[in-house]
Amino acid sequence: MKNHFLVLLANCCFFLHAYSQETVTFKSSDPALQLAFERAKSMALSYKGDSNDPVGPWYEAALPSRSAFCMRDVSHQSIGAEILGLSKENKNMLSLFAKNISESKDWCSYWEINKYGKPAPEDYRSDKEFWYNLNSNFDVIFACWRLYLWTGDEDYIKNPEFENFFEKSSTAYIERWVLQADSLLTRPEFVNSPAPFNIKDDFHKCRGLASYSEGIPGLKMGVDLVAAIYRGLLTYSSILKEKGQFEKAAFFEKKAIQYQEQIEQIWWDQNASAYNVIYTTDGKFSKDFGELFLLWFDALTNKDRTEKTIKNILSSKSNVENASYLPFLLYKYGYEDKAYEYILHLTALETKRREYPEVSYGVIEGIIHGYMGIEPDASKKTITTVNRGKKDSISEVDNLPVLQTTLAVKHKNQTTTLHNKGEKFIEWKAMFTGNYNSIFINDKKAAVIHEKDNKGNPYTAITIRVNPGQKITAASR
Repeated sequence: MKNHFLVLLANCCFFLHAYSQETVTFKSSDPALQLAFERAKSMALSYKGDSNDPVGPWYEAALPSRSAFCMRDVSHQSIGAEILGLSKENKNMLSLFAKNISESKDWCSYWEINKYGKPAPEDYRSDKEFWYNLNSNFDVIFACWRLYLWTGDEDYIKNPEFENFFEKSSTAYIERWVLQADSLLTRPEFVNSPAPFNIKDDFHKCRGLASYSEGIPGLKMGVDLVAAIYRGLLTYSSILKEKGQFEKAAFFEKKAIQYQEQIEQIWWDQNASAYNVIYTTDGKFSKDFGELFLLWFDALTNKDRTEKTIKNILSSKSNVENASYLPFLLYKYGYEDKAYEYILHLTALETKRREYPEVSYGVIEGIIHGYMGIEPDASKKTITTVNRGKKDSISEVDNLPVLQTTLAVKHKNQTTTLHNKGEKFIEWKAMFTGNYNSIFINDKKAAVIHEKDNKGNPYTAITIRVNPGQKITAASR
């Protein structure tokens, strides 16, 4: 164990040195936060694979000993990876998942692919016998959309392999696995099982798990899968709108809403003020870690229930995989202090399993996407910034690849400076927490708009064009 740690530490130092001049950097007046970023960055880059491997560009997104990447972990690591400059890796891995969807696997892909370009033997024996969590197709759709919004790379929504994956996952996959909105609680426990069926064989009984929660006897449905389908279909609708296919988009948006209604009408436990998470063959609901995915898939519309769900999650102990999503999610939902605590916890040397790849990538996204409040949106061609740091803190990110350009962003109190260091202009929406009469752009007073977040907190904002090479400072007063 000690030797393994020393090797890992050496690899981390090597990758940090090799990539420090080429990838994103972060500086903060808060030494604990800066140390957390540096630890996460070095750990994440140590998992970058060799581009000459048979699989092509890749990074670890599974148990490190497997030299592989799985659909769930890639979906959750992808924005952190993009921040670190691993764009070739993201596109290659997600493309492999997309192109390996097949009818012989009942419109599943390969759950996990190794560096040899093969389905990982730990999860696959044949097209009839393999491990698969049914959430994964919808998670990949969501990841592709998020990457499009972050990068502006239209391949993620227009490449034929992705288009086929989105279409099949939103239609044939749902039908084959009996995942229609009115069938979620009445579908069989085992669907599309190999014959003869062996209940003791994981590649038989786990070929199509209806949740990311595993090892639950009699599992029929998980609310995390319901949330995943909702987000997948709604995302597909957004993709279709982006391509001008409005009638088809409306059809899938209507289907998506049916799943969200199921979450509110069937899965909410009024007595416990919490969502049930698991439904089993004995007709009973129960609670589990899967509640967190209601936030990941942004599947809740009731503000009061959302608040209670977050409080339930914070009052219970999450495994390290689920905890890795919390830095970004908690910043997104306005729990800045708790998000900060999770960043420090996940990068602390004494934290168990901190070396699991999802952790370091989640911290990177938590700091840049969450704490720094940098939110690109290729569909609107804008980049929004909002300082979520502590009062009087100074934080700066540099060499950040986003929307096909490179940015430096610095937050200092109620001032944000953005430097467009790339070759493409951007529309910058500078946001500040609070209600201000004006924002000064390079010391010149400008008109503003006032908004509120989902908790009712006020924001003051302005949108301005930033040309290549231009540096602009926005200050609220």
